[in-house]
Amino acid sequence: MKHFTNLGKAVAAGAIAVAMSTAAMAADGLNFPNLTYRTGPFAGTGTPIMNGQRDYMLMLNERDGGIGGVPIDYIECETGYNTNKGVECYEKTKGAALVTQPWSTGITLQVMPRTNVDRIPILAPGYGFSPMSDGDTFAWAFNPPVSYWDGAYMILDYIAGGDMSSLKGKKIVLLHLDHPFGKEPIPLLEKLAEMHDFKLVPIPVGLKEMQNQSAQWLQIRRERPDNVVMWGWGAMNAGAITEAVKTRYPMENFIGIWWSGSDADLQNVGAKAKGYKSVSFNAPGNFPVLEDIRKHVVSKGNSEIKSEADMDTIFYQRGIIISMILAEAAKTAQDNFGEKNINAEQLRWGLENLDITAARLEELGMKGMTPPLKMACDNHTGHSGAWMLEWNGEEFVQASDLLTPNRELIKPLELEKAADYAKNNAPWPGRGDLACN
Repeated sequence: MKHFTNLGKAVAAGAIAVAMSTAAMAADGLNFPNLTYRTGPFAGTGTPIMNGQRDYMLMLNERDGGIGGVPIDYIECETGYNTNKGVECYEKTKGAALVTQPWSTGITLQVMPRTNVDRIPILAPGYGFSPMSDGDTFAWAFNPPVSYWDGAYMILDYIAGGDMSSLKGKKIVLLHLDHPFGKEPIPLLEKLAEMHDFKLVPIPVGLKEMQNQSAQWLQIRRERPDNVVMWGWGAMNAGAITEAVKTRYPMENFIGIWWSGSDADLQNVGAKAKGYKSVSFNAPGNFPVLEDIRKHVVSKGNSEIKSEADMDTIFYQRGIIISMILAEAAKTAQDNFGEKNINAEQLRWGLENLDITAARLEELGMKGMTPPLKMACDNHTGHSGAWMLEWNGEEFVQASDLLTPNRELIKPLELEKAADYAKNNAPWPGRGDLACN
């Protein structure tokens, strides 16, 4: 029995791509919905990530018969990064779902109260609401391996050369999408600006301005900042990089969050963007896992990629890591409960008790591809760190050792904002009847 359809055709038809009927999936498959965005202004970001996610899951099915011998039912529901469509997709796919992957901070915030009632874990790797790390408040939400606040701290720490006091008197622009995703780092950046006496200048980019940011870059020219930090997504990234080149902004002072570090965003300007950087929780390389995907998926014509060169991109490989995290959580749950057909609550336990060691990464063919990851009851992120990547004119290369966030600084703010969320959404269940183990 096939457990995958041609997702490209399904997306083109505007349908939910499913492997089999919902009833059948509940009976003999691990049901993993993914609220994708292969269309719209963010397709350039979404498509390679979703291709990597899909190919890893398909590889597990072809090579291993799934996870623990149970086939994976990987489902795509196209949202176009639209929050309303995302909520509709959640409702359509939740019936037999073991997890939901919202793929938007806005969608994540909208479905979070529903997942508590439905008892379905949210998996939002590297995105979502940073205080989700507090598992005592957000028992059903997970955002490994690093949060946006982790990313904001690591970027500033890199700019400061490890000495935050060196930021005193400097001016830092936050060029951000005018959307919940783009606003996410602001609370931490404001706190750091107050602590270290630098000036933070947020400059929003509206959804209709992403490809024409002349007004924003005119303001940047006037501000003459020491650094520009970009919280961009999809078409916004290429638009910003093009404008930076046009205005001759020093590219070595321009750094993006991990969603602003796609190879495709830099290829149009090539060598002119040399020096641009992006923090990333995956490092580029030719890893053994890629050979397994090539053998079991790509060579059989079952991948959605346009060419094998797509497999070498940062975002495709990030998609692999994201699906690996989900698969390893499922395996953790299977091993603990002694059940192959786990349920959503058991998968939630698997996520909370996930421990991907360096040895395990090597077994998976991912040594050096992403840092080891360990989560816990009060740590639904893992905060494993990231590397700084730099565009050398042709491709991204690793430009730093592993960077790590300052948990002593960030955690109190997470707890404060988590408490505010619970108060504003009372009665909020928190951990409720879920034991911590």
